[in-house]
Amino acid sequence: MISKAFFVRLEAKPGKEQAVANFLDAGLEMAGQETTTPIWFALRLSPTTFGIFDVFANEADRQAHLNGPIAAALMAHAEELLARPPSIESIDVLGMKNQLA
Repeated sequence: MISKAFFVRLEAKPGKEQAVANFLDAGLEMAGQETTTPIWFALRLSPTTFGIFDVFANEADRQAHLNGPIAAALMAHAEELLARPPSIESIDVLGMKNQLA
């Protein structure tokens, strides 16, 4: 059962909006390789604000993701792409509906 999540807010530097979008596109491929990350979303919240929302079965899986390749890549490119450090919020999932069409 899904019980843990992250919401990460990313604010692109001026002129780096497409580079952030491209980074998130590459992140989808990396997320697909993580067996402990069953759901991963890349979001565009405004022209310069992006987000990542991902969920996990438990705290161990959430921590594995935090110490995994996506987080490492994000931190390696943060200074180049982002106007400020990423805002990473740990979230407890209280309920979830997942119905794919």
